[in-house]
Amino acid sequence: MYRNVIRLSLAFTAVLTLSAQAQNTITLEDVWSFKFWGSAPEAYQSMPDGEHYTMIKSGNNNRYVSQFEFSSGDSLGALFSMNDISEAAGEPVPFSQYSFNKDQTKVLVAANVESIYRHSTKGNFYVYNLESKAIVKVGEGKIRYATFSPDGMKVGYVQGNDLYMLNLEDQAVTQITEDGEFNAIINGATDWVYEEEFAFDKAFWWSPNSQYIAFLRFDESEVPEFSMDVYGNELYPTQDVFKYPKAGEKNAVVTAHIYDAAAGTTTQVLEDLDYEYIPRIMWNPEDEAIIFTMNRHQNELALWEIDCEDDYEVELFLTDSDEAYVEISDNFRFTEDGDLVFTSERDGYNHLYMVDDDGENIQQITDGDWDVLELYGVDSKYAYFQAAAVHPSQREVYRIRLNGRGMKSLSTGEGSASAQFNTDMSYYMLSFQSVDRPAMYTMHEADGTQMRVLEDNQALIDRMEDYHYVPKEFFDFTTSEDIELNGWMIKPHDFDPTKEYPLLMFVYGGPGSQQVVNNWDALNGMYYQYLASLGYIVACVDNRGTGARGSEFKKITYQQLGHYETIDQIEAAKYFGSLEYIDAARIGIWGWSYGGYMSSNCLAQGADVFKAAIAVAPVTNWRFYDTIYTERYMRTPQENASGYDDNSPINHASKIRGSYLLVHGSADDNVHVQNTMRMVETLVQANVQFDLFIYPDKNHSIFGGMTRYHLYTKMTRFLQENL
Repeated sequence: MYRNVIRLSLAFTAVLTLSAQAQNTITLEDVWSFKFWGSAPEAYQSMPDGEHYTMIKSGNNNRYVSQFEFSSGDSLGALFSMNDISEAAGEPVPFSQYSFNKDQTKVLVAANVESIYRHSTKGNFYVYNLESKAIVKVGEGKIRYATFSPDGMKVGYVQGNDLYMLNLEDQAVTQITEDGEFNAIINGATDWVYEEEFAFDKAFWWSPNSQYIAFLRFDESEVPEFSMDVYGNELYPTQDVFKYPKAGEKNAVVTAHIYDAAAGTTTQVLEDLDYEYIPRIMWNPEDEAIIFTMNRHQNELALWEIDCEDDYEVELFLTDSDEAYVEISDNFRFTEDGDLVFTSERDGYNHLYMVDDDGENIQQITDGDWDVLELYGVDSKYAYFQAAAVHPSQREVYRIRLNGRGMKSLSTGEGSASAQFNTDMSYYMLSFQSVDRPAMYTMHEADGTQMRVLEDNQALIDRMEDYHYVPKEFFDFTTSEDIELNGWMIKPHDFDPTKEYPLLMFVYGGPGSQQVVNNWDALNGMYYQYLASLGYIVACVDNRGTGARGSEFKKITYQQLGHYETIDQIEAAKYFGSLEYIDAARIGIWGWSYGGYMSSNCLAQGADVFKAAIAVAPVTNWRFYDTIYTERYMRTPQENASGYDDNSPINHASKIRGSYLLVHGSADDNVHVQNTMRMVETLVQANVQFDLFIYPDKNHSIFGGMTRYHLYTKMTRFLQENL
């Protein structure tokens, strides 16, 4: 474990730390002109054959999708360009997304893509034939989730709130569902809360043989509506009204259906089961649908196997349960033989397991006091995954035999590594970064052998020579409750240990999250460099409840969000205040979203420790937040009223003594501005003075144009005046 020791990659320390040649300090203009944002291979993806990959290249007012060979790295030239598709379509097609059919003769492109919520988008889709140069537009107007069938002969998509299928042989369109209705019925796409909390928005899945489409139907007619004023530029504001189930309220009724393209029939499945959520559907190699169900408490997960060739017979395949909750992930992969490799916290840490194709004989693949973070895939011998096996602040890529032997690291160095594998797991692109090294992208064989460098971001490294840059120092400390917590600290480049400095703490702190990670942070991290140049020390500590330290550490906050987290942040502030070079009377804290909830709690419950706090888009009472996230960690307000109320900032607002800045976007569909307005009223009635700023028509990200620059300027001025 770290013990107040700076962990630096020696090869780059001389480049990125203060040197005699470094003349410039990082400014807000530098940060929000994205000057420190590195380059990455654009739209990199493996082609279906597993032997080639593609990337987007730009030049001469055109965009090209170029093909490369994995083994040699040789470029095979451009497969198609924006001009090719625009000419074939007879209209501009500025595509930004693309995918190939199985035999790589056709490409499906998306253009004019616009966001709906956090993950969901809609756009214009086209199928372009790479051989004949013919083109077919998919759907009418802007549609969602156009997806090739595995055989490449059909395209499924959502138009309005209904599911459709386009046959590419005769261009016949089949409308699979007909009852879609705005704010009532959704077919083939998710509702708001599934998209936000189960992290998927396309809710239909092709079977491997391309005969079936499994899809979800959401009946949200009974879900309460939430409305937001949209001010815009018109004389009268409009309202955005959408279905949003707050904790304890009604969810959409979600049902699973399977469409048989050969028969033209749709069958509802799982009708006799009692469940609240269907958070995933996948298919096994035998063309059997695997449908996931969960109870409302989200502590019981079941996987059901549906035999489409045997009158849609349902059989229980796998279960997982926990006294607190089971978190849903995409860490489920079938082997060619139909065995399922998955992750579970059943031994206290998140590890890999394998169950045979009958749902029996579960075997643990990985073990140890560390967490698997992502399962990339499996082949006939190995599972490939990312883990925090060395330290919670690091990320490594590994492979391990399916029998649990021969675990091997496929990445090196202290920092954060991640991988993208090709379709048959024979090659992968590795991304590696650290606090003193922007991301490097390299190509590797499956055994870890590096083949070539795709992008080293040397230009950014060279640019950093012109700036004062002080990498984060990683450390740990032990609280009065004998809890060891991990943190980082950024000091001014001209740090003098004989002086006292004001301290700004950054917090997020939500369940399973982490901020103490050894990576390159081009935005907030560079903002902290700017604050350091103004004479502040900036620090961050991951409290209990955060991730990569096992189930017990994470789930201690169950049914009492904010309790242990606030205790730990106050303990951290006291620890910092005990250091000779930190002014204990000038400690502030800030956070966004869950972090805004935490900074508000800390200023209220730690009034003797914190002098100032900034809360951006904060939750101020969990009763205002959505069902899936909140109830996963708190159960319902009806069951756990004290858990909701005891650590809600609005119930501690009268205790605030320091300076307090509240910021929110008025069009935040996630953490509603209602949270801030209720906090404002409570503060007013308690006669607590504070500062407030609302960004009109901005969502949870508070982004667009000069918005972020404006926000961080305001935050900086607040700190200079109050800390």
